[in-house]
Amino acid sequence: EITYGLERLTMYLQNVDAITKIRWNDRVSYGDVHLQGEVEQCTYNFEASNPDLLFTLFGLYEQEAQQLLERGLVLPSLDYVLKCSHTFNLLDARGVISVTERTRYIGRIRNLARRVAQLYLQQREALGFPLNKLEQSERVPV
Repeated sequence: EITYGLERLTMYLQNVDAITKIRWNDRVSYGDVHLQGEVEQCTYNFEASNPDLLFTLFGLYEQEAQQLLERGLVLPSLDYVLKCSHTFNLLDARGVISVTERTRYIGRIRNLARRVAQLYLQQREALGFPLNKLEQSERVPV
């Protein structure tokens, strides 16, 4: 994650041992700005989220990604793949997915992501964008 990396660099540059101690400005710390939100998001992720609803949402997001892919809408499809991934992470954080289910869910997300990547590549090739000037032999297979 880019933000986390920047925060770690900032901790080093400011010589502080905790992210909450990063100086946001002369009067306010990173913790002053973000700690409450972190606490609330963690409470939601690990305690307050509704697993039944999350399972339903995952299925709906997956269906939407599939129908968008069938329509050739790459970027909206990607949005729904990301929603699937986030929802899976919430379910995993709650500990409601078994090891076997975890593997299946990851496979479902990976298959959707692969389809998005393949469709994106097809669209770019069809449009002849400048970044498509690589020889066929130089391309990485999707």
